[in-house]
Order: sequence, then C-alpha cells, then structure tokens
Amino acid sequence: MDRRWISNPDRLSAEYENGVGEFVTFVRGSLDVQGLTKCPCNRCINREVHHIDSVRYHLLIYGFLKDYIHWTEHGEQSNPQVPMGSPIQDTPPCMNDQDAEMAEALRDAAGHAYDIGSSSDLLSDMRPPPEQARYDKLFEELHNPLYDDCMKFSALTFIVKLMNGKVLYKWSDRSFVALLKLLHEALPVGNHCPRTYYETRKLLCDVGLGYEHIDVCKHDCTLFYKEHKDDDVCPICGVSRYVRKKIPHKRLRYFPITPRLKRLYSSKHTARAMRWHKDQRLEEDGKLRHPADGEAWKKFDSLYPEFAGDPRSVRMGLASDGFNPFSHMSTSYSMWPVILIPYNLPPWLTMHRSNYLLSLLIPGPKSPGKDFDVFLRPLIDELKVLWDGVQSFDSYQHASFTLRASVIWTVSDFPAFAYLYGWSTQGKLACPICLEDTRYKSIRSKISYIGHRSFLEMSHSWRNSKEFDGRSERRAPPRNFSTADILSQLEAVGQSILGKATTTAKRKRLPTELNWTKKSILFELPYWSTLLVTIWM
Repeated sequence: MDRRWISNPDRLSAEYENGVGEFVTFVRGSLDVQGLTKCPCNRCINREVHHIDSVRYHLLIYGFLKDYIHWTEHGEQSNPQVPMGSPIQDTPPCMNDQDAEMAEALRDAAGHAYDIGSSSDLLSDMRPPPEQARYDKLFEELHNPLYDDCMKFSALTFIVKLMNGKVLYKWSDRSFVALLKLLHEALPVGNHCPRTYYETRKLLCDVGLGYEHIDVCKHDCTLFYKEHKDDDVCPICGVSRYVRKKIPHKRLRYFPITPRLKRLYSSKHTARAMRWHKDQRLEEDGKLRHPADGEAWKKFDSLYPEFAGDPRSVRMGLASDGFNPFSHMSTSYSMWPVILIPYNLPPWLTMHRSNYLLSLLIPGPKSPGKDFDVFLRPLIDELKVLWDGVQSFDSYQHASFTLRASVIWTVSDFPAFAYLYGWSTQGKLACPICLEDTRYKSIRSKISYIGHRSFLEMSHSWRNSKEFDGRSERRAPPRNFSTADILSQLEAVGQSILGKATTTAKRKRLPTELNWTKKSILFELPYWSTLLVTIWM
C-alpha cells in the first residue's frame, strides 16, 4: 500500500486527508474495549493513547510521524511489503528542515481543518476558492526543487532567502534584477529561479495580507470611500479627484487589522502567548509589570465583563506620529503611520516591532492636522465591527470562537495628541489635563505656564514666597475633570469644517468651546467615553 502521503507537508491536501482516513480504517480493527489506541502524531509520538476520533484530529492538526511507515504499534506485521514510492524511497529531495518550517508557516496562514466531534465530518475554514488557490500555488512552489536533484532549496525557500537579503542589505531593484538574471543563467537548465523582480513579488504577495488603496481629496476634505468610492470630484470642496488620467492627488494605504488579529490565533504559539495576560501574568498588589496591572485595564474589565471574560479578547493601544521618509531632512514632507499595539502579549513581545500592527499610512506632504479624523474613518469602522466580534479559530485550543477587540488608550506626543483628540495644545489653555483651569501668563509674544505652587500643601512655605513671580500663591490645584465634564464641553463644540482648501472659510472658535477644535471620531466607538484615560494620555 502506498504511504507516500505521510511525508506530505500539506495537511490540507486531499491526499493527506485520505491517507489519514486509510489509517483510521486500518486501526479500528485493533481498538481496545474503550475505543482507545496509541496516537502516532508528531506531538504524541505513539506514547499517549486517545479515542480514535481524537487520534484522527491530532493527525490532521499535528501531522503523522514521518518515520512510522510500518504500523507495528497498531497491529501490522513487523515487515509488511511497502512498495516503491513510499516515503522512504520517494521523499521530495528538497524537503529539509527549512522547508518544513516554511510549510508550517503556510499552514498557519492557510488556516486549519478541524473536527467538531465524532458525529461530524471534517470541516474546513470555508476559504473561498480564489484564496485557497493562492496557498495551493505556494505549496506547489514549496514542493518544487530549485532545479532537478537540488537537495537544499525549494523554489519558495530560495526566493524567500533572496528577498530577505534584499531587505537586510538594501539592494536596489536594478541590482536585484541583475542578480536574478545571473542566477537564472548560472543554475542548471529548467531551474525555477525567477527572472524578474515582478515575478518574485507576485509570488510572495500571496503570503502576505496586503492592503487597500483609498484615494484622498487634494485638500484632505474626505476619502473616496464607501458611498463616495466612485466619485470623480470631492463632495465638499468640488476639486477633482485626479491629477490626470485616473492618477489621484493623494492615496491612503489602509491595512485591515482583522485578518492580522486572526493570524495571531492561527499559530498555536502566538495563540498561547495572546492569553499570557490572564493565564501566566503574576498579580501582585503595588506592582505594575504589565498594562493589565493598571487601573485603566481593571476599570475596563469591570465595565465590560463579557468582553473581559474571554482572555482572547484583544486590547490595543493606538499610536501615531509624523516622520520624514526621505533621507534629505531639508525636504519638507510629513507622513503619519497609525500603529496598533496588542497588549495581550507578554511585555517582551508586546513591544517587539514584529507585533506592531500598521493600520494606516497617511500621505503628506503636510501633516493631517485637524483633518486626522478623515483618515481614521476606515479604521474606526473596522473597530466597531471588532467590538461586536468576528468568527475566528484558536489553534491553541483547537476551537472556533468570537474574536473581539478594542482600543483602550492612545500613545502620542503633544502635536499628535491635538490631532487625535481635538484639544489644541497651543495657546493659553494648552494643557489637556487642566483644561480651562490652565494657569498662564503672557510674556511679550510668548505664553508661560505658571502656578505650579498650587499643587503644594496649603501650609507649604513656598506658597507665601514672592521670589517666584512677585506674588504669593493661595489658589487650590486645578480641578480633576470627569468624563461627564468633558462630554459636556464637547456638546458646545460646533461642526468642524474639514479640509485645507483656501476657499474654505475658517470657523471662529467661540469662548464656550475653550480649546476644543472638534469632537474626535474616537468617540464613535461605543466604549470610548467610558475609558479611564480617554483624554489624559
């Protein structure tokens, strides 16, 4: 009997699934009275016994022991006739350790087949045919040797290593194309080395998660998104969407976060790490080792116990800042990435850049300013969906679940804070903590922020001293504004005028609006107004 399927790294293939069915059928004749047998998966390695249905599930998830060709532990004769073409004689020559790791990564990306019980058939993740075809092509490249009789590289691993070298050593596109041509000519005839950079990127794009292009009005008035997707002119300022021939003035890069959050749970290793804050974090009063030890996290859990009840629910922080992507700092250009940081992970993984989720790349050449909300629109829409939950699969617990996520605070400097929240950090009332109680003093054309002695005890000797600004300090500290106070102030804020068009008249701020320029789009999130650090982060 042909057992070549045992060495097939693609456990989603029909060949492997049929082979597992063949093994299960064979073993049913040698089960004990309880229906138990040894499990030959890569995790149990014939040392543990399970019910036959669990054994089938293990084999589909963890794979079959590659050297277990003769099923002697399950009643087969010690020396059966194994025909040519079995895994011993016909293992693909290019399948080595690095190819096995690549196959495991592709299986994580492709999703898992899983069983929901002894009475059910094998279920897949119901991936659409075009998407499944992408992974079939990648597995095909993984099984193809770079050239005939190549023992070290498959076509896919060779391409991945080349691209890794390009990124690490900053090879230019032209030098990379020249190297590809040279390698293609130097390798034996019929090799699978790509000839162009386009072919390389086309193959590797199937591994990644991709992003969306969203055109932006020239003056940042609006996105050509959803109901305005097919518009040719801006609905606010009337400026044409294009420079010429369908070339937009600006283009926002949007990286959806839902598939990447699902990807965190598609690998059993990261799926386990995403539960660290609940299962492995050491709780000790007075010690702040992780955001979960903070008051903001604990209050959020108390307000939303259903969300907090599942340790897989993702809590994230939103960070943004501008930078100049060009090496010439004299060039005036400001690009703003928006990054989400999942805090479920342990601290040493949370702050590792590989776990940062880039969600938006806001184009320049100028900073978005008060129009930041325009660019946040697709992210906010997705966060609303994630608050309600989406279906996902947990590879650590081998079960489907409802994945929920929330943003519980932001991380930014002072200018970015003003763009995100709408409280201007310039002028007399610049402090976002003291708000309308900010103490200031005009010094010629500058503003100085004074009154720090008001935080001292009323009996402190420095309060009576006139050596600071020529007067004693008898005022109480500024008030601690509650979320209700902030929402009340925001109700007085008028409608913000979007865009930077020169024809757009600026709205004069009323005295009752204090330093508020807008009500942030973040308040559209159902939970945002209840967060402990909504405004003072």
